[in-house]
Amino acid sequence: MKSRAIRIGIDVGGTHTKAVAIDNNTNQIVGKGSVMTTHHHEQGVAAGVVAAFQKCLAEHEIMPEEVIFIAHSTTQATNALLEGDVARVGVIGMGGGWLEGLLAKKQTKIGNINLGTGKCIEIDHSYLKIKEMTPENVKNTIKGMIDQGDRVIVASKAFGVDNMVEEQLVAQEAERQGVPSTMASDITKLYGLTTRTRTAALNASILPKMLDTANSTEQSVRSTGIAVPLMIMRGDGGVMEINEMKKRPILTMLSGPAASVIGALMYLRASNGIYFEVGGTSTNIGVIKNGRPTVDYSIIGGHRTYVNSLDVRVLGVAGGSMVRATKGEVLDVGPRSAHIAGLGYACFTDTALFDGAMLYHIKPRSNDPDDYVAIRLNNGESVTITNTCAANVLGILEKDDYARGNFESSCKAMQLLAEEVGLSVEETAKAILTKSCEKIIPVIEELIIKYKLEREQIVLVGAGGGAGSLLTFTAKMLDFAYRIPENAEVISSIGVALAMVREMVERTIPSPTAADIAQLKKEAKELAMNSGALEDSIEVYVEIDDQAQKVTAIAMGSTEIKTTDLMKNCTEEEAVQIAAESIGVEKEAVVIKASNGFVFVVTAEKNGKCPVRVIDKKGFIKVQRTNSFVERSTMKDAAVTLRRMWDSASNFSSEMRINPDVYVLAGSRFLDYSGIPELIQVAGLIEAELGDCGPETELILVLARNEL
Repeated sequence: MKSRAIRIGIDVGGTHTKAVAIDNNTNQIVGKGSVMTTHHHEQGVAAGVVAAFQKCLAEHEIMPEEVIFIAHSTTQATNALLEGDVARVGVIGMGGGWLEGLLAKKQTKIGNINLGTGKCIEIDHSYLKIKEMTPENVKNTIKGMIDQGDRVIVASKAFGVDNMVEEQLVAQEAERQGVPSTMASDITKLYGLTTRTRTAALNASILPKMLDTANSTEQSVRSTGIAVPLMIMRGDGGVMEINEMKKRPILTMLSGPAASVIGALMYLRASNGIYFEVGGTSTNIGVIKNGRPTVDYSIIGGHRTYVNSLDVRVLGVAGGSMVRATKGEVLDVGPRSAHIAGLGYACFTDTALFDGAMLYHIKPRSNDPDDYVAIRLNNGESVTITNTCAANVLGILEKDDYARGNFESSCKAMQLLAEEVGLSVEETAKAILTKSCEKIIPVIEELIIKYKLEREQIVLVGAGGGAGSLLTFTAKMLDFAYRIPENAEVISSIGVALAMVREMVERTIPSPTAADIAQLKKEAKELAMNSGALEDSIEVYVEIDDQAQKVTAIAMGSTEIKTTDLMKNCTEEEAVQIAAESIGVEKEAVVIKASNGFVFVVTAEKNGKCPVRVIDKKGFIKVQRTNSFVERSTMKDAAVTLRRMWDSASNFSSEMRINPDVYVLAGSRFLDYSGIPELIQVAGLIEAELGDCGPETELILVLARNEL
């Protein structure tokens, strides 16, 4: 058999841990493996990770030497914090004397961290003046903390983001004394000593547990003969090598939802949209904008942190949500699910069992209302009516949808409820899904406003086994397009297999110059390379928050072992077709405005505007904007061309001037300056980042007009 190049992704879910093997050359799924998630194993969920990928290899005759990439998501960090399985932390604050010292001592003296579950992280505190930080003092301070029961050390210095020397001294001494440590300035480069210290303490508290499971998982993977680095999914949608995870495990929080959005992003080539991950009990909803998932700071136990993760809304309504009803009315749907109640779905039940069946009401849990609907079958067992049952009644599920069940059984169950609420079978099913979607729609509208999404470009993207039940109905209510991938039930595992390295540097910089921004981009790129990304594959983009005086550089790149393109090269005809479908016009209405062998810039005329799609050679939409200006230029003329285009693309429709977003294409290099607000900054960055190009080097400038 010809040797293949296989990428393996493993997603740890609440019920199942699923592994998927993808052929790197064809992007086809060549194997799946699923086991029950091992929450109670002594190695935790890591045991299930190993079992899932071993099953995947064994059942599909995949040789260890064929595996070029292996990564997994993890619930370990989230579970440790939720369950209070944390270590006692000793915080060593550091700073100068006088007023600076008083403030630093106060701000690093954080109290015990309440995790919002009745449990907390115990925190001890010590303070060292920088001028008194002799090796002996540092050694004795750490020894004292260990003697009082601290199992991990945090080093947090005032203005440590500018100079980490003292934090490094503490970390090195902690290592000599055999305890793990976290440097606050290694977690984030943002000012805000209290938040930085708290974030570091959260990270430190889970270090001992995460180190044990990480080492165990890595050893188990190595024992199978797989030699490539083990990668871990991060909560912000990227992956990092396991050695990086051992230092910053807190970055893996919410890596499950992150996996699903990356799967949607890569597998469906989604560029702008709202994604749903619909399980049996809950639904995760988030945003893809300009080909990137949106991220925000995590809040843990009510505490704001500097941990970036996907901005996900979790709703207690999903494919298995139960119906609440009373005489004459469908009251609500969820939050209890069939799984929680220990009941089967009516739509997956033998039709014959409904002969003589009776509707009754239950309390799934002792503190729940007593109006949840259940059906007693003629064999004495019980099932319930769910959103999935309602979707089957209405026939809105595709033939091969994971949630497709027995139509006749669904209708017989719904008939029993219809008689109680005084509606037809179809009206009852619609009432159930309408109640569910009325919870989802306000969340979608909130995200549209928060991330300034252009409504005509929104696509609802489904993931999870229950996507067909809720996504389809919600899309029709909102009149949005929607897409559900062929392998929706394992989209998270696909996302892990296809994920890229993602690293970020944030810094507080008032009025940043082009040199400041260029330096930050360089740091982000170096971090991505340290986490396993190939230098030539890395793209860095910048966001500037003038109000918070914060600059963020985000680097994304492929691992060294990603040796081939995800898909075959996109032809000119295919680019036209992709753009036409995305813009919503006929193929004849779009034109290729510019091309350089690496990207196609395609535009059209629609509603008096000029929508643009920048499509790369793999068929991914890199830029998707409603109103654009596109021009070719050269390096020597770039500044003049940019200034002329800048004035044309600016929006003067209100009392304030709204500047445009800028994208620059130079050969294979794609420079995204959409987060940079000022012309002088953009011009300076072009000069700095393309300084190695000759004066006649061709550039394509794309400017997008921003609306209020």
